[in-house]
Amino acid sequence: MKIAVASDGKQVSGHFGHCSGFMIYEIGEDKSLKKNFVENPGHKPGFLPMFLKEKGANVIISGGMGETAVQLFRDSEIKVVTGAQGLCDDVVQKYINGELKSTGSVCKEHQYEGNCNE
Repeated sequence: MKIAVASDGKQVSGHFGHCSGFMIYEIGEDKSLKKNFVENPGHKPGFLPMFLKEKGANVIISGGMGETAVQLFRDSEIKVVTGAQGLCDDVVQKYINGELKSTGSVCKEHQYEGNCNE
């Protein structure tokens, strides 16, 4: 399984489209954990869900996300978890342990960048 976390440094980003990049965690069958940072190639409508699908992501975790992106991930059978906050490593461990639940919050207004996940 591969989990992509929208990140700004070591922290979960408040909005996946405007994050600095994605920390991609690969969980092996033996529960081993590898992580790799991939820089955000740029925010273009509809692009990032396909970009992360090509990277093999099964799950995307972010603070906030636009409704179009949520639908594109779901159409690609990629699980969406929104409302996450804190350190990426901690959030992924909570997800693996079944302790991280999505708030289901979706950003509908993008003219106010930075107000997602509030």
